[in-house]
Amino acid sequence: MKLATFELGAAPELGAVVGDRIVSISRAAPRLAADMIELISRWPQIKGEAEAIAKAAVDSFALDAVHLLAPIRRPGKIFAIGLNYADHIEESKMETPEHQVWFTKASTSTNGPYDPILIPKPMGFVDYEAELVAVIGAGGKHIAKDAAKDAIFGYCVGNDATERRWQHRVPQWSLGKSFDSHAPFGPWITTADEIADPHALGIRALVNGETRQNSNTANLVFDVFAQVEHLSQAMTLEPGDLLFTGTPGGVGAAMDPRQFLKDGDRVRVEIDGLGHIDNPCATEA
Repeated sequence: MKLATFELGAAPELGAVVGDRIVSISRAAPRLAADMIELISRWPQIKGEAEAIAKAAVDSFALDAVHLLAPIRRPGKIFAIGLNYADHIEESKMETPEHQVWFTKASTSTNGPYDPILIPKPMGFVDYEAELVAVIGAGGKHIAKDAAKDAIFGYCVGNDATERRWQHRVPQWSLGKSFDSHAPFGPWITTADEIADPHALGIRALVNGETRQNSNTANLVFDVFAQVEHLSQAMTLEPGDLLFTGTPGGVGAAMDPRQFLKDGDRVRVEIDGLGHIDNPCATEA
């Protein structure tokens, strides 16, 4: 299934995307879940009813008539891995890491799939990073790699937008990665059972229609399941936690001359089988 959070002139609702329409789960069965994290937590018990609601399509709306929000409006944890595609490591003039390099993004950086990426004042060094996002489902602690597939609820398209000056002026990257609006993802969660292999998906980023990044998740240095195994050694992964799984080469900071995002730009990130997000850029008020 493709599960989304949307607005249609009132409070946020949960919905199932079917073709070019969205079916409101919240209107059909408000008792099922108050938000996406609760839906993910209860999924084993309510999956059948949610599928029946999607099939019946009683409360159905055209996708272009609703406002799609971030599928999870305030994730409990957002983790992102750095230096996880060989071509990005090379353009960054870094060595391939022996261990996974993780940082956090603040939950307040969460942004919708089509909402503006804010360019902060007076800085102007915002970059894009196309990423596959894994959404934790069952989660847990000390998850073995061969069990990690079952801990993932689904996948999204993401952009690990980054303020490069803040990222690189200190050794720790989290502040430069956590500006408001700098974690757009969506447009919905495609449940893991619909993705045969998350390590065989084309991934692209386009800025104002120009392709900047073009790779495949087969090129991950540490694959998604190894990421789940590694993080779960340190902490309990919980329903709705997000893992931004790495970006390929082609970021603006590595271009000559460097190309940072500015007011009026548009960044589109596409992943085969998952859809796309498309965010305009706007200087913050």
